[in-house]
Amino acid sequence: MALAVVTVYSAIEVVNAYEKRTLTVFGDYRKLLEPGINFVPPFVSKTYSFDMRTQTLDVPQQEAITRDNSPVTADAVVYIKVMDAKKAFLEVDDYKRAVSNLAQTTLRAVIGDMDLDSTLSKRTEINGYIRENLDEPTDEWGVRVESVEVREVNPSSTVQQAMEQQTGAERRRRAMILEAQGERRSAVESAEGEKQSNIIRAQGEKQSQILEAQGDSVSTVLRAKSAESMGERAVIERGMETLQSMGESESTTFVLPQ
Repeated sequence: MALAVVTVYSAIEVVNAYEKRTLTVFGDYRKLLEPGINFVPPFVSKTYSFDMRTQTLDVPQQEAITRDNSPVTADAVVYIKVMDAKKAFLEVDDYKRAVSNLAQTTLRAVIGDMDLDSTLSKRTEINGYIRENLDEPTDEWGVRVESVEVREVNPSSTVQQAMEQQTGAERRRRAMILEAQGERRSAVESAEGEKQSNIIRAQGEKQSQILEAQGDSVSTVLRAKSAESMGERAVIERGMETLQSMGESESTTFVLPQ
């Protein structure tokens, strides 16, 4: 009875829904066990479990030298998924360790091909380069790299101090530029205001001269009209006097102006 129980226990293999297991009999690969209850040869078989869910691998912090000879440290996270458990079992010893080591060397190589500014600002490109370099070898292992995320890229302390000094100098330069621009704008606005004031003053003087000239012209016309009116009146009065003197004359012929 005990032997029968042990035999039955050894012949049954329960596989979880999120995994697959490889079966070997006497060390020879036989097949993949699907989720559920599977029957295997007792005592002479072994199974190896593979998680088929997306898994997270931490890439330890790596030291690298950029293309412009600046030392930096960087670490990353790699998200992988086993697509073919048979390949992951037969083609590589430990697929997790293999992917992690490959990611470390690839991270150092990618940073070495970029300058310092690019490593600090182009995280998306670094992620893409690492994933592209991991795709081909991991496909042979039955593993797919779903995503790569570089978490931190830190330059050395001396480089950080130099960057801080550079940033401070840049801020001071921008402040000086802004101050100079403000002074120039103030001078321009002051000159523009003075110009407008001179224009308004000149226009006022011109308008005053025009009005004065118009006043003189009107006065001259009025004087001329007054003189003309006085001349006509004098002619009429003189004509009346002439008529009166003609009436007193003994002549019978009179010549009257029209």
